[in-house]
Amino acid sequence: MLIFTKIDELQYFLVQKKAEKKSIGFVPTMGALHAGHISLINSSKKSCDLTVCSIFVNPTQFNDKKDLERYPKTPERDLEMLKKAACDIVFMPSAQEMYPEKDERVFDFGYLDKILEGDHRPGHFNGVAQIVSRLFDIVKPDKAFFGSKDYQQVMIIKALVELLHYTTEIVTCPTLRDPDGLAMSSRNTLLNAKEREVAKIIPKLMQEAKSLKDKGKDVTEIKEHIVSELNMRGNYELDYFTICDARTLKELKSFSEAKEHIALIACYVGKIRLIDNISLN
Repeated sequence: MLIFTKIDELQYFLVQKKAEKKSIGFVPTMGALHAGHISLINSSKKSCDLTVCSIFVNPTQFNDKKDLERYPKTPERDLEMLKKAACDIVFMPSAQEMYPEKDERVFDFGYLDKILEGDHRPGHFNGVAQIVSRLFDIVKPDKAFFGSKDYQQVMIIKALVELLHYTTEIVTCPTLRDPDGLAMSSRNTLLNAKEREVAKIIPKLMQEAKSLKDKGKDVTEIKEHIVSELNMRGNYELDYFTICDARTLKELKSFSEAKEHIALIACYVGKIRLIDNISLN
């Protein structure tokens, strides 16, 4: 496994490999790796000749400085996990390397970056677009792999690919879950034992939303039920629970408005903000 910290050195190496007709798979991460990340590495290895994983906690996508400070950093453990997964290349740049000058670019994603996560975390998706485009320009991957837990982010990245005319194929991989059902996330490590017990209700409620839809309940009834269940417990601060068109993320008032439906949630357990989603089809 090769480790690069400098852009020009990584690019020089990858240009050589592309000249040898090697296909490049890419998994961008912010570190604090878990089995979900490794599943992305495995997916890349199955379909590409070389797999590149980046580890970079991107400051421009945090609208809350305390959230950035809290974000877990485990570089030694990350490298050990990637080595065991037989990742080919790791890119671990500094902030100065990635942003020698302030990135002033502003991307227009229409309504998509202004709803849900975009509404509750202003500027977040613009920061995501800044770093992903920067990394794509450096790595020039044939395929890039993302987890579907960050559903809206994947839609933003697909829109970014169209906007900037990248040829990279975006591959969306299933959400991996811990035995208690909680969607794997680097932030889960910040939960204490009591908070973890509270948090595992989230996936149960998402399954309940699907069950209610299967029983013929309408959008309003499901939303009212899930919000009521959360409020009754009192251990959560809900940002949103909503049901959307899975293809556009337009919020639904009725299931008849779309063919594919997805429920999405974001809430705080203690100081830790967790997100999840479930297909209702």
